[in-house]
Amino acid sequence: MAVQIERRAQEFLKQDYFRRNAFLIINKMVDMSSGGPSVLLDEVLHSIFFLGKIHRPPYPQDKIVSDGEILEGLQTVYPQPFDFYLTQVPKRSPLSCVLDMIVHLTRQETEEEEESKIIDRLQVLICSLKENEATDLISSTICVSQNKRIPDSVRYYGVSMSTSGRVPGRIMVAASCLSTWDSYVAGAVMTYYPRKVKEYFDGTTQLQELVRCQAFSLSHNREMDPCKSCENMFGLKTEKETEEKKKEWAYGNCAEVESLSKLLKNEKEVREQARPTSETYTEEKRKETEESLKKTLKTLLRMMGFTCWDDEFYTPKQPDRSLLM
Repeated sequence: MAVQIERRAQEFLKQDYFRRNAFLIINKMVDMSSGGPSVLLDEVLHSIFFLGKIHRPPYPQDKIVSDGEILEGLQTVYPQPFDFYLTQVPKRSPLSCVLDMIVHLTRQETEEEEESKIIDRLQVLICSLKENEATDLISSTICVSQNKRIPDSVRYYGVSMSTSGRVPGRIMVAASCLSTWDSYVAGAVMTYYPRKVKEYFDGTTQLQELVRCQAFSLSHNREMDPCKSCENMFGLKTEKETEEKKKEWAYGNCAEVESLSKLLKNEKEVREQARPTSETYTEEKRKETEESLKKTLKTLLRMMGFTCWDDEFYTPKQPDRSLLM
């Protein structure tokens, strides 16, 4: 009996971490939206409400935002997340939106030491979310990518998947592949996800010589070497023998994926050189792989009780500015 009570107490504490961190992220985005694009707050609300829906046990919005006045205010200004979180799947996880907001605000303020300032600001938030060793809705790493051949080229930032639990993470990787990541990056991920090896499709690419792609730990404030998964997908590697190099993390979870996707979407020259070279990388095989992945996504959603998906991925909307006054 004592063991059961202790287990239930630990499970309840974990549930509280989800609610606590969800509210902290929303509150942070509300604060930052006064100077940044509030469409990102719309996207964060939908992503968090969706993840609350598929949480075990589920968390409805009024449990995540328990203050009735705040909840009513958010619903008035941002009605879409409340309307669609039960039928549409997010394109990305919450901290990806938070990162975009931090990048936007930092670039408004200064062009000096951009990279360190962005990493520092995100670390402050992560430290507040990790209180009491919480892990829900937290990204562990950030990655910075840029065109290696152009001095002081634009930097593109990404974070590791910020969900809660193994299946929600797999859902968001599939959703990001199908809806938001650059097709070359998504192809590299789909080569190994949901099964590690596909004989009929190889979308891996070689980026080591084209880009700088550097990950940083958000907990320990240090550079991180690419893991085995990133080497398999993108040809990223280091000559050093490190612990990171040996690890093969779940494909699509790493911060490198989002960072590289943004770079390839914006750097045409790099993207042209990054095209996968395998004979199995054809439009027909790619579509076949995407259809298979969509079936996997539907199965995962049903597993988590999300049975009303309308096959749409959520598109955030800029709120009526008159309501923001």
